[in-house]
Amino acid sequence: MGHLYIAAAHKSSGKTSVSIGMTAALVQRGLIVQTFKKGPDYIDPLWLSRAAGRPCYNLDFFTQTPEEIMTTFARNMHDADLGLIEGNKGLFDGVDVEGTDSNAALATMLSGPVVLVIDTGGMTRGIAPLIRGYLDFDPNVNIAGVVLNKVGGSRHETKLRAALERYTDTAVLGAIGRDQALEIPERHLGLVPANEARGSGTADAMISRLADAISTGVDLERIIEISKTTGQPAGLTEFTPGPQQLPPTHSGLRIAIARDAAFGFYYQDDLEAFERAGVELIAFNTFNDRRLPEADGLFIGGGFPECHLEALSANQGLLKDIQRALAGGMPAYAECGGLMYLSRSIEWRGERREMVGIVPADVMVGHRPQGRGYMVVEETGKCPWPRLSDTRGNASGTGVHEFHYARLENLEGPCDFAHRVLRGTGIDGKHDGLLIGNLLAGFAHHRNTKANPWVERFVAFVRDKSAK
Repeated sequence: MGHLYIAAAHKSSGKTSVSIGMTAALVQRGLIVQTFKKGPDYIDPLWLSRAAGRPCYNLDFFTQTPEEIMTTFARNMHDADLGLIEGNKGLFDGVDVEGTDSNAALATMLSGPVVLVIDTGGMTRGIAPLIRGYLDFDPNVNIAGVVLNKVGGSRHETKLRAALERYTDTAVLGAIGRDQALEIPERHLGLVPANEARGSGTADAMISRLADAISTGVDLERIIEISKTTGQPAGLTEFTPGPQQLPPTHSGLRIAIARDAAFGFYYQDDLEAFERAGVELIAFNTFNDRRLPEADGLFIGGGFPECHLEALSANQGLLKDIQRALAGGMPAYAECGGLMYLSRSIEWRGERREMVGIVPADVMVGHRPQGRGYMVVEETGKCPWPRLSDTRGNASGTGVHEFHYARLENLEGPCDFAHRVLRGTGIDGKHDGLLIGNLLAGFAHHRNTKANPWVERFVAFVRDKSAK
Protein backbone atom coordinates (compact mmCIF):
# COMPACT_ATOMS: atom_id res chain seq x y z
CA MET A 1 0.00 0.00 0.00
CA GLY A 2 1.41 3.35 -1.03
CA HIS A 3 0.31 6.77 -2.18
CA LEU A 4 1.37 9.71 -4.30
CA TYR A 5 0.56 13.37 -4.67
CA ILE A 6 -0.49 14.92 -8.00
CA ALA A 7 0.50 18.59 -8.15
CA ALA A 8 1.28 21.24 -10.73
CA ALA A 9 3.25 24.44 -11.21
CA HIS A 10 0.05 26.47 -11.39
CA LYS A 11 -3.70 26.03 -11.65
CA SER A 12 -5.31 24.97 -14.94
CA SER A 13 -2.31 22.78 -15.77
CA GLY A 14 -4.54 19.75 -16.25
CA LYS A 15 -3.77 18.00 -12.97
CA THR A 16 -7.46 17.21 -12.38
CA SER A 17 -7.77 15.51 -15.76
CA VAL A 18 -4.54 13.61 -15.12
CA SER A 19 -5.71 12.62 -11.62
CA ILE A 20 -9.08 11.39 -12.92
CA GLY A 21 -7.52 9.51 -15.82
CA MET A 22 -4.79 8.00 -13.67
CA THR A 23 -7.31 6.88 -11.06
CA ALA A 24 -9.52 5.21 -13.68
CA ALA A 25 -6.55 3.61 -15.46
CA LEU A 26 -5.26 2.14 -12.21
CA VAL A 27 -8.73 0.85 -11.34
CA GLN A 28 -8.87 -0.82 -14.77
CA ARG A 29 -5.71 -2.66 -13.75
CA GLY A 30 -7.53 -4.09 -10.76
CA LEU A 31 -6.22 -1.75 -8.07
CA ILE A 32 -8.33 -0.29 -5.28
CA VAL A 33 -7.56 3.43 -5.50
CA GLN A 34 -8.48 5.79 -2.68
CA THR A 35 -8.60 9.43 -3.76
CA PHE A 36 -8.23 12.62 -1.74
CA LYS A 37 -8.49 16.29 -2.70
CA LYS A 38 -6.67 19.12 -0.98
CA GLY A 39 -8.77 22.06 0.02
CA PRO A 40 -12.45 23.02 0.04
CA ASP A 41 -13.56 21.52 -3.26
CA TYR A 42 -16.71 19.60 -4.19
CA ILE A 43 -16.43 19.32 -7.97
CA ASP A 44 -13.09 17.53 -8.34
CA PRO A 45 -14.04 14.99 -5.63
CA LEU A 46 -17.24 14.18 -7.55
CA TRP A 47 -15.13 13.28 -10.60
CA LEU A 48 -12.50 11.42 -8.57
CA SER A 49 -15.18 9.45 -6.73
CA ARG A 50 -16.75 8.46 -10.03
CA ALA A 51 -13.38 7.38 -11.44
CA ALA A 52 -12.39 5.38 -8.35
CA GLY A 53 -15.78 3.82 -7.66
CA ARG A 54 -15.51 4.92 -4.02
CA PRO A 55 -15.82 8.26 -2.20
CA CYS A 56 -13.13 10.92 -2.33
CA TYR A 57 -12.23 12.79 0.88
CA ASN A 58 -11.01 16.35 1.35
CA LEU A 59 -7.87 17.26 3.28
CA ASP A 60 -7.86 20.91 4.30
CA PHE A 61 -5.49 22.80 6.59
CA PHE A 62 -7.99 25.65 7.05
CA THR A 63 -10.89 23.61 8.42
CA GLN A 64 -9.05 20.60 9.85
CA THR A 65 -6.25 20.19 12.36
CA PRO A 66 -3.19 18.18 11.32
CA GLU A 67 -4.51 15.35 13.49
CA GLU A 68 -7.86 15.40 11.69
CA ILE A 69 -6.11 15.36 8.31
CA MET A 70 -4.05 12.34 9.37
CA THR A 71 -7.10 10.57 10.74
CA THR A 72 -9.09 11.16 7.55
CA PHE A 73 -6.20 9.88 5.46
CA ALA A 74 -5.42 6.82 7.58
CA ARG A 75 -9.04 5.78 8.11
CA ASN A 76 -9.83 5.73 4.41
CA MET A 77 -6.58 4.18 3.22
CA HIS A 78 -6.98 1.04 5.32
CA ASP A 79 -8.21 -1.20 2.47
CA ALA A 80 -6.74 0.60 -0.56
CA ASP A 81 -3.91 -0.56 -2.81
CA LEU A 82 -2.91 2.98 -3.72
CA GLY A 83 -3.78 6.44 -2.50
CA LEU A 84 -3.90 9.41 -4.87
CA ILE A 85 -4.03 12.94 -3.47
CA GLU A 86 -4.84 15.72 -5.93
CA GLY A 87 -3.53 19.13 -5.00
CA ASN A 88 -5.07 22.52 -5.66
CA LYS A 89 -3.46 25.42 -7.52
CA GLY A 90 0.36 25.13 -7.63
CA LEU A 91 2.63 22.90 -5.58
CA PHE A 92 3.91 25.74 -3.41
CA ASP A 93 0.78 27.90 -3.40
CA GLY A 94 -1.23 28.62 -0.29
CA VAL A 95 -2.61 31.38 1.90
CA ASP A 96 0.41 31.46 4.20
CA VAL A 97 3.54 33.06 2.71
CA GLU A 98 5.61 30.54 4.69
CA GLY A 99 3.85 27.69 2.87
CA THR A 100 2.50 25.94 5.96
CA ASP A 101 -0.82 25.30 4.19
CA SER A 102 0.57 24.53 0.74
CA ASN A 103 0.42 21.36 -1.32
CA ALA A 104 4.10 20.90 -0.57
CA ALA A 105 3.35 21.00 3.17
CA LEU A 106 0.60 18.40 2.82
CA ALA A 107 2.73 16.14 0.62
CA THR A 108 5.53 16.37 3.17
CA MET A 109 3.18 15.68 6.08
CA LEU A 110 1.91 12.57 4.33
CA SER A 111 5.39 11.57 3.12
CA GLY A 112 3.98 11.35 -0.38
CA PRO A 113 6.13 11.43 -3.53
CA VAL A 114 4.98 14.22 -5.86
CA VAL A 115 4.15 13.79 -9.53
CA LEU A 116 4.28 17.23 -11.10
CA VAL A 117 1.93 17.90 -14.02
CA ILE A 118 3.35 20.57 -16.34
CA ASP A 119 1.33 22.49 -18.90
CA THR A 120 3.92 22.59 -21.69
CA GLY A 121 2.01 24.92 -23.99
CA GLY A 122 4.41 27.49 -25.49
CA MET A 123 7.40 25.96 -23.69
CA THR A 124 10.49 24.01 -24.80
CA ARG A 125 13.93 24.57 -23.20
CA GLY A 126 12.29 26.79 -20.58
CA ILE A 127 10.92 23.74 -18.82
CA ALA A 128 14.39 23.02 -17.41
CA PRO A 129 14.81 26.12 -15.20
CA LEU A 130 11.20 25.79 -14.11
CA ILE A 131 11.70 22.24 -12.88
CA ARG A 132 15.12 23.01 -11.39
CA GLY A 133 13.54 25.83 -9.42
CA TYR A 134 10.85 23.53 -8.08
CA LEU A 135 13.42 20.87 -7.17
CA ASP A 136 15.61 23.36 -5.30
CA PHE A 137 12.93 25.43 -3.59
CA ASP A 138 12.16 22.95 -0.80
CA PRO A 139 14.44 19.92 -0.43
CA ASN A 140 11.91 18.27 1.91
CA VAL A 141 9.49 17.79 -0.98
CA ASN A 142 10.07 14.57 -2.88
CA ILE A 143 9.34 15.40 -6.54
CA ALA A 144 9.51 11.95 -8.08
CA GLY A 145 8.90 12.96 -11.68
CA VAL A 146 6.88 14.98 -14.14
CA VAL A 147 4.05 14.35 -16.56
CA LEU A 148 4.25 16.56 -19.65
CA ASN A 149 0.73 17.74 -20.43
CA LYS A 150 -0.78 19.46 -23.49
CA VAL A 151 2.21 18.51 -25.63
CA GLY A 152 2.05 19.85 -29.19
CA GLY A 153 3.36 16.75 -30.94
CA SER A 154 6.32 14.37 -31.14
CA ARG A 155 8.79 17.12 -32.05
CA HIS A 156 7.66 19.24 -29.11
CA GLU A 157 7.93 16.25 -26.77
CA THR A 158 11.45 15.48 -27.99
CA LYS A 159 12.60 19.03 -27.21
CA LEU A 160 11.05 18.95 -23.75
CA ARG A 161 12.60 15.61 -22.88
CA ALA A 162 16.00 16.71 -24.18
CA ALA A 163 15.96 19.87 -22.05
CA LEU A 164 15.04 17.96 -18.91
CA GLU A 165 17.64 15.27 -19.58
CA ARG A 166 20.36 17.87 -20.24
CA TYR A 167 19.75 20.13 -17.25
CA THR A 168 17.98 18.01 -14.59
CA ASP A 169 17.78 14.51 -13.17
CA THR A 170 13.99 14.57 -13.25
CA ALA A 171 12.20 11.50 -14.53
CA VAL A 172 9.67 12.07 -17.27
CA LEU A 173 6.82 9.73 -16.37
CA GLY A 174 4.77 10.38 -19.47
CA ALA A 175 3.48 12.82 -22.04
CA ILE A 176 -0.11 13.66 -22.98
CA GLY A 177 -0.97 15.46 -26.19
CA ARG A 178 -3.09 18.55 -26.56
CA ASP A 179 -6.61 17.29 -27.20
CA GLN A 180 -9.89 19.11 -26.62
CA ALA A 181 -11.62 15.75 -26.16
CA LEU A 182 -9.66 15.41 -22.90
CA GLU A 183 -10.83 18.73 -21.48
CA ILE A 184 -13.72 18.61 -19.03
CA PRO A 185 -16.16 21.46 -19.80
CA GLU A 186 -15.94 24.47 -17.52
CA ARG A 187 -18.30 27.26 -16.51
CA HIS A 188 -18.51 30.07 -13.98
CA LEU A 189 -17.56 28.04 -10.90
CA GLY A 190 -15.10 25.59 -12.48
CA LEU A 191 -15.59 22.17 -14.02
CA VAL A 192 -19.06 20.87 -14.79
CA PRO A 193 -19.73 18.46 -11.89
CA ALA A 194 -19.84 14.74 -12.58
CA ASN A 195 -23.28 14.49 -10.94
CA GLU A 196 -24.67 16.65 -13.75
CA ALA A 197 -22.84 14.88 -16.57
CA ARG A 198 -23.66 11.39 -15.34
CA GLY A 199 -27.25 11.24 -16.51
CA SER A 200 -26.37 11.39 -20.20
CA GLY A 201 -23.33 9.15 -19.89
CA THR A 202 -21.01 12.10 -20.49
CA ALA A 203 -19.09 11.65 -17.24
CA ASP A 204 -18.32 7.99 -17.82
CA ALA A 205 -17.37 8.69 -21.44
CA MET A 206 -15.00 11.46 -20.36
CA ILE A 207 -13.44 9.30 -17.63
CA SER A 208 -12.92 6.52 -20.18
CA ARG A 209 -11.16 8.90 -22.60
CA LEU A 210 -8.92 10.21 -19.83
CA ALA A 211 -8.08 6.67 -18.70
CA ASP A 212 -7.13 5.72 -22.26
CA ALA A 213 -4.92 8.81 -22.60
CA ILE A 214 -3.12 8.05 -19.35
CA SER A 215 -2.72 4.35 -20.18
CA THR A 216 -1.21 5.29 -23.53
CA GLY A 217 0.94 8.24 -22.51
CA VAL A 218 2.02 7.59 -18.91
CA ASP A 219 4.19 4.81 -17.51
CA LEU A 220 1.72 3.38 -15.02
CA GLU A 221 4.11 0.70 -13.83
CA ARG A 222 6.51 3.45 -12.85
CA ILE A 223 3.68 5.33 -11.15
CA ILE A 224 2.84 2.26 -9.08
CA GLU A 225 6.49 1.79 -8.14
CA ILE A 226 6.79 5.44 -7.13
CA SER A 227 3.74 5.11 -4.88
CA LYS A 228 5.46 2.24 -3.08
CA THR A 229 8.44 4.47 -2.22
CA THR A 230 6.31 6.58 0.07
CA GLY A 231 7.51 6.95 3.60
CA GLN A 232 5.39 6.26 6.64
CA PRO A 233 3.83 9.61 7.64
CA ALA A 234 5.22 10.62 11.01
CA GLY A 235 2.90 9.57 13.80
CA LEU A 236 0.36 8.03 11.42
CA THR A 237 -0.21 5.02 13.68
CA GLU A 238 -1.31 7.38 16.45
CA PHE A 239 -4.50 8.06 14.54
CA THR A 240 -7.42 5.87 13.54
CA PRO A 241 -6.10 3.52 10.83
CA GLY A 242 -9.17 1.31 10.48
CA PRO A 243 -12.63 1.87 9.03
CA GLN A 244 -15.20 3.98 10.79
CA GLN A 245 -17.61 2.00 12.91
CA LEU A 246 -21.08 3.10 11.87
CA PRO A 247 -24.12 2.24 13.98
CA PRO A 248 -25.75 -1.01 12.86
CA THR A 249 -29.21 0.53 13.01
CA HIS A 250 -30.59 4.03 12.74
CA SER A 251 -32.22 5.82 15.65
CA GLY A 252 -35.39 6.46 13.69
CA LEU A 253 -34.51 10.06 12.87
CA ARG A 254 -34.89 10.81 9.16
CA ILE A 255 -33.51 13.84 7.32
CA ALA A 256 -34.42 14.52 3.69
CA ILE A 257 -31.45 15.52 1.52
CA ALA A 258 -31.51 16.93 -2.03
CA ARG A 259 -29.30 14.75 -4.27
CA ASP A 260 -29.51 15.38 -8.01
CA ALA A 261 -27.92 17.35 -10.84
CA ALA A 262 -28.71 20.68 -9.17
CA PHE A 263 -27.54 19.81 -5.65
CA GLY A 264 -24.49 17.63 -5.11
CA PHE A 265 -22.02 19.59 -2.98
CA TYR A 266 -21.64 17.47 0.14
CA TYR A 267 -18.54 16.42 2.04
CA GLN A 268 -18.43 12.65 2.27
CA ASP A 269 -17.27 12.68 5.87
CA ASP A 270 -20.15 15.04 6.77
CA LEU A 271 -22.60 12.51 5.33
CA GLU A 272 -20.89 9.80 7.37
CA ALA A 273 -21.23 11.99 10.47
CA PHE A 274 -25.02 11.88 9.98
CA GLU A 275 -24.83 8.09 9.88
CA ARG A 276 -22.73 7.97 13.04
CA ALA A 277 -25.38 10.13 14.70
CA GLY A 278 -27.97 7.48 13.85
CA VAL A 279 -29.69 9.53 11.12
CA GLU A 280 -31.15 8.02 8.00
CA LEU A 281 -30.58 10.38 5.08
CA ILE A 282 -33.47 10.14 2.60
CA ALA A 283 -32.47 11.42 -0.84
CA PHE A 284 -34.97 13.24 -3.01
CA ASN A 285 -34.80 14.73 -6.50
CA THR A 286 -35.77 18.38 -6.91
CA PHE A 287 -36.68 17.78 -10.57
CA ASN A 288 -38.83 14.67 -10.35
CA ASP A 289 -40.19 14.20 -6.82
CA ARG A 290 -43.49 16.01 -6.27
CA ARG A 291 -43.39 15.77 -2.50
CA LEU A 292 -40.75 15.73 0.19
CA PRO A 293 -40.12 12.27 1.60
CA GLU A 294 -41.44 11.70 5.09
CA ALA A 295 -38.73 13.12 7.31
CA ASP A 296 -38.00 14.99 10.53
CA GLY A 297 -35.68 17.55 8.93
CA LEU A 298 -34.32 18.87 5.65
CA PHE A 299 -30.79 19.44 4.32
CA ILE A 300 -30.10 21.11 0.96
CA GLY A 301 -26.45 21.54 0.10
CA GLY A 302 -24.73 23.53 -2.59
CA GLY A 303 -24.83 23.11 -6.33
CA PHE A 304 -25.89 24.93 -9.46
CA PRO A 305 -29.62 25.68 -9.24
CA GLU A 306 -29.13 28.61 -11.64
CA CYS A 307 -28.29 26.13 -14.41
CA HIS A 308 -31.60 24.30 -13.94
CA LEU A 309 -34.08 27.12 -13.43
CA GLU A 310 -36.79 25.84 -15.73
CA ALA A 311 -36.78 22.28 -14.35
CA LEU A 312 -36.71 23.43 -10.72
CA SER A 313 -39.47 25.99 -11.20
CA ALA A 314 -41.63 23.56 -13.14
CA ASN A 315 -41.86 21.21 -10.17
CA GLN A 316 -44.49 23.30 -8.41
CA GLY A 317 -45.66 20.41 -6.28
CA LEU A 318 -42.30 20.07 -4.54
CA LEU A 319 -41.75 23.82 -4.24
CA LYS A 320 -45.07 24.22 -2.46
CA ASP A 321 -44.53 21.15 -0.30
CA ILE A 322 -41.16 22.45 0.91
CA GLN A 323 -42.66 25.87 1.55
CA ARG A 324 -45.45 24.33 3.63
CA ALA A 325 -43.05 22.10 5.56
CA LEU A 326 -40.69 24.94 6.49
CA ALA A 327 -43.53 27.36 7.26
CA GLY A 328 -44.89 24.64 9.53
CA GLY A 329 -41.66 24.49 11.52
CA MET A 330 -39.64 21.65 9.94
CA PRO A 331 -35.97 22.03 11.01
CA ALA A 332 -33.82 22.72 7.95
CA TYR A 333 -30.32 23.67 6.92
CA ALA A 334 -29.35 25.04 3.49
CA GLU A 335 -25.96 25.99 2.07
CA CYS A 336 -25.37 28.35 -0.87
CA GLY A 337 -27.30 26.67 -3.71
CA GLY A 338 -29.79 25.50 -1.12
CA LEU A 339 -30.25 29.07 0.11
CA MET A 340 -30.82 30.17 -3.49
CA TYR A 341 -33.41 27.46 -4.06
CA LEU A 342 -35.35 28.49 -0.95
CA SER A 343 -35.54 32.15 -2.03
CA ARG A 344 -38.47 33.79 -3.86
CA SER A 345 -36.73 33.67 -7.24
CA ILE A 346 -33.42 33.19 -9.04
CA GLU A 347 -32.33 35.31 -12.00
CA TRP A 348 -29.44 34.30 -14.25
CA ARG A 349 -28.51 35.49 -17.73
CA GLY A 350 -31.75 37.37 -18.14
CA GLU A 351 -33.94 34.44 -17.08
CA ARG A 352 -35.90 34.62 -13.84
CA ARG A 353 -37.85 31.78 -12.25
CA GLU A 354 -39.80 31.48 -9.01
CA MET A 355 -38.45 29.14 -6.33
CA VAL A 356 -39.66 27.96 -2.90
CA GLY A 357 -40.19 31.43 -1.44
CA ILE A 358 -39.51 30.76 2.24
CA VAL A 359 -36.48 33.08 2.18
CA PRO A 360 -37.89 36.61 1.69
CA ALA A 361 -35.39 37.66 -0.96
CA ASP A 362 -34.57 37.32 -4.65
CA VAL A 363 -31.32 35.88 -5.95
CA MET A 364 -29.30 37.55 -8.69
CA VAL A 365 -26.47 35.50 -10.20
CA GLY A 366 -23.91 37.86 -11.72
CA HIS A 367 -20.83 37.55 -13.87
CA ARG A 368 -18.28 37.99 -11.09
CA PRO A 369 -17.77 36.19 -7.79
CA GLN A 370 -19.53 37.79 -4.83
CA GLY A 371 -17.73 35.64 -2.29
CA ARG A 372 -14.76 33.43 -3.01
CA GLY A 373 -12.41 31.46 -0.82
CA TYR A 374 -12.00 30.85 2.87
CA MET A 375 -14.25 32.56 5.39
CA VAL A 376 -14.12 33.05 9.13
CA VAL A 377 -17.38 33.39 11.04
CA GLU A 378 -18.39 33.65 14.67
CA GLU A 379 -21.75 33.00 16.23
CA THR A 380 -24.04 35.89 17.04
CA GLY A 381 -25.70 34.02 19.87
CA LYS A 382 -28.96 33.65 17.93
CA CYS A 383 -28.28 30.23 16.41
CA PRO A 384 -31.00 27.86 17.71
CA TRP A 385 -28.81 24.78 17.42
CA PRO A 386 -27.58 23.60 20.83
CA ARG A 387 -23.89 23.92 21.54
CA LEU A 388 -22.19 20.66 22.44
CA SER A 389 -20.33 20.35 25.73
CA ASP A 390 -17.20 19.08 23.98
CA THR A 391 -17.14 21.78 21.28
CA ARG A 392 -13.72 23.35 21.31
CA GLY A 393 -13.80 27.09 21.76
CA ASN A 394 -12.18 29.27 19.09
CA ALA A 395 -11.73 32.91 19.96
CA SER A 396 -10.69 33.76 16.41
CA GLY A 397 -13.82 32.33 14.81
CA THR A 398 -14.65 29.23 12.77
CA GLY A 399 -13.08 28.44 9.41
CA VAL A 400 -15.55 27.80 6.58
CA HIS A 401 -15.55 28.63 2.87
CA GLU A 402 -17.70 30.23 0.16
CA PHE A 403 -17.69 30.42 -3.63
CA HIS A 404 -20.72 32.06 -5.19
CA TYR A 405 -21.63 34.44 -7.97
CA ALA A 406 -25.03 34.95 -6.37
CA ARG A 407 -26.27 37.66 -4.08
CA LEU A 408 -29.52 38.28 -2.25
CA GLU A 409 -31.60 41.28 -3.30
CA ASN A 410 -34.74 42.82 -1.79
CA LEU A 411 -34.23 40.98 1.48
CA GLU A 412 -37.15 41.82 3.72
CA GLY A 413 -36.30 42.53 7.31
CA PRO A 414 -35.71 42.71 10.11
CA CYS A 415 -33.51 39.61 9.88
CA ASP A 416 -31.75 37.44 12.40
CA PHE A 417 -28.44 35.80 11.55
CA ALA A 418 -26.60 32.91 13.17
CA HIS A 419 -23.15 34.07 12.13
CA ARG A 420 -21.11 37.24 12.01
CA VAL A 421 -18.60 37.34 9.14
CA LEU A 422 -15.05 38.14 10.25
CA ARG A 423 -13.53 37.29 6.89
CA GLY A 424 -15.37 36.86 3.60
CA THR A 425 -18.71 38.03 2.25
CA GLY A 426 -21.58 35.80 3.35
CA ILE A 427 -25.04 37.26 2.75
CA ASP A 428 -24.38 40.98 3.21
CA GLY A 429 -20.67 41.30 3.93
CA LYS A 430 -21.28 41.27 7.66
CA HIS A 431 -23.59 38.34 8.34
CA ASP A 432 -24.38 34.82 7.21
CA GLY A 433 -26.71 32.07 8.35
CA LEU A 434 -30.12 33.66 7.87
CA LEU A 435 -32.63 32.43 10.46
CA ILE A 436 -36.27 31.97 9.45
CA GLY A 437 -38.31 29.87 11.84
CA ASN A 438 -36.39 26.61 12.21
CA LEU A 439 -34.40 27.19 9.01
CA LEU A 440 -30.75 28.22 8.93
CA ALA A 441 -29.56 29.17 5.44
CA GLY A 442 -26.35 30.85 4.29
CA PHE A 443 -23.71 31.09 1.60
CA ALA A 444 -20.99 29.52 3.78
CA HIS A 445 -20.11 25.86 3.40
CA HIS A 446 -19.39 24.29 6.79
CA ARG A 447 -17.20 21.23 7.37
CA ASN A 448 -17.98 18.92 10.28
CA THR A 449 -14.87 18.97 12.49
CA LYS A 450 -14.01 19.00 16.18
CA ALA A 451 -13.98 22.79 16.10
CA ASN A 452 -17.21 22.99 14.11
CA PRO A 453 -19.40 19.91 14.77
CA TRP A 454 -22.31 21.32 12.82
CA VAL A 455 -23.77 17.92 11.91
CA GLU A 456 -24.11 16.83 15.53
CA ARG A 457 -25.60 20.20 16.47
CA PHE A 458 -28.11 20.15 13.62
CA VAL A 459 -29.08 16.56 14.42
CA ALA A 460 -29.59 17.47 18.08
CA PHE A 461 -31.81 20.35 16.97
CA VAL A 462 -33.85 18.14 14.67
CA ARG A 463 -34.18 15.47 17.36
CA ASP A 464 -35.37 18.05 19.90
CA LYS A 465 -37.99 19.45 17.51
CA SER A 466 -39.22 16.02 16.44
CA ALA A 467 -39.75 15.02 20.05
CA LYS A 468 -42.12 17.94 20.69
